[in-house]
Amino acid sequence: MTKDQKNEVIGLLKDKFSQYNNFYVTDTESLTVEQVGKLRRACFSKNVEMKVAKNTLIKKALESLDAERYTGVYDSLHNVTALLFSENPKEPALILSSFRKETNGEKPVLKAAFINGDIYSGDNQLVALTKIKTKNELIGEVIGLLQSPAKRVLAALLHHHEQKAAGSAEAAPAE
Repeated sequence: MTKDQKNEVIGLLKDKFSQYNNFYVTDTESLTVEQVGKLRRACFSKNVEMKVAKNTLIKKALESLDAERYTGVYDSLHNVTALLFSENPKEPALILSSFRKETNGEKPVLKAAFINGDIYSGDNQLVALTKIKTKNELIGEVIGLLQSPAKRVLAALLHHHEQKAAGSAEAAPAE
């Protein structure tokens, strides 16, 4: 690979790291070509971008953006590395989990995940990452919590009004 080609790859990676707040670092070394193709198709169908690059180029791209911010990711850059970029922080974790179930295996291995500035290191983090709440899920929960007291107040007022109406119907003289 020439120096220009390396610089081109570093530039592409820098764009991806700048574009996405979430990325996963996985080890796809022991996967067959067929399995990698299947993983790529699964990613594509869920709007997750998968890129394979040399570890040194990935590290140079991260260092040129913000060396300290990505410090925890550098230790995971060994063996064959595939990067999964996504707007949704848990979608790559769901893809990896379902891929493992389909293939009855432990591959691909999650080496690290960078989610909105937080670093999750190690394959043991995969289950936790599948349970992360997305921004829309959190907003929905907050709205539900805010609506709950208002619904109770309205229900109480309606119940009070119905009781009052029933009470005044009983108290009205019969003609």
